[in-house]
Amino acid sequence: MNPLRVAMWSGPRNLSTAMMRAWENRGDCAVSDEPLYAHYLEETGLDHPAREEVIAAGETDWRRVAASLAHGSSPGQRPVWYQKHMSHHLLPHIDVGWIAQLRNVLLIRDPRLVVASYVKSRASVTPDDIGLPQQERLYEHLVALGDVPVVDAGEFLRAPEGHLRALCDWLGIAFTPRMLAWPPGPRDSDGVWAPHWYERVWASTGFEAAPDEVPALQGRYADVAEACMPIYERLREVRLRIDA
Repeated sequence: MNPLRVAMWSGPRNLSTAMMRAWENRGDCAVSDEPLYAHYLEETGLDHPAREEVIAAGETDWRRVAASLAHGSSPGQRPVWYQKHMSHHLLPHIDVGWIAQLRNVLLIRDPRLVVASYVKSRASVTPDDIGLPQQERLYEHLVALGDVPVVDAGEFLRAPEGHLRALCDWLGIAFTPRMLAWPPGPRDSDGVWAPHWYERVWASTGFEAAPDEVPALQGRYADVAEACMPIYERLREVRLRIDA
């Protein structure tokens, strides 16, 4: 059986893990947590939390990862396979031809919110770290192939059921209310980096309310958010719109 392969391309600190929880809670869906992360760390040499554990636990050959994601069997032979991807893991040397085998969705978020959250775990940040430049390039590639839903995280949190229903309709599968709530705690499907990043998700039982305010950033942090804002605004113009 060839599963429905759903690839959500997000930046970090962008609702991506909560979204993975929602899809895994469907009951018919397997999930893969950042399958290109090991290759990304080995190739870039970046010192991320649990770096050596991530590399040891994952597949560092991107070609093998791509072949499995595009053509392999889903974990547990589930009919739906949700793949949580970080767009910045898609390094420039990776041939993106295999991505056409997936049903691709972009998940974007106001870069001011992303940067404010990101620097709670890491002292430095660049535009490439938060994935928006890579999302723009990916969108340009994918839109030439067909429809590419773009989901804005802030708007999603104001109407999660409406957005999930629309995505399920686009994919040709039934929505289930199970996607809106899940048991707290870790999952076997979580990456080995989860203890460093997933504390809030582990405590969650559903999607949080959208933040009321945008944080004030200073210095280099503000510069990074400002550099990414035109990309965010461009992608937001083509976002999935849900009627209130």
